[in-house]
Amino acid sequence: MSRATVSKARDVSPGTKRMSATAARREFAELANRVAYSGERIVLERRGKGLMAWVSVDDLKLLEEIENRLDLRAVRKRMADGEELVSWEDVKASLGL
Repeated sequence: MSRATVSKARDVSPGTKRMSATAARREFAELANRVAYSGERIVLERRGKGLMAWVSVDDLKLLEEIENRLDLRAVRKRMADGEELVSWEDVKASLGL
């Protein structure tokens, strides 16, 4: 991959690369391997703004675990505060799903 297509970002961690979506499309297979096997993180940009990030499956699992723990913490706090919780089944029924 050419160094011209990858730049360091100010708004992501130092190890994260940024590149245009167009450049990523041209180098898809190489980038996929780098993310999957090296754990590299890449932010794809369009018109200089972050559009999405490529992360490894291990990083995704970690993000999901963090999200689940934060959700559980919020539920436990609401329960401790005496807030009435609504079941997922009730939410779906109220939306006609």
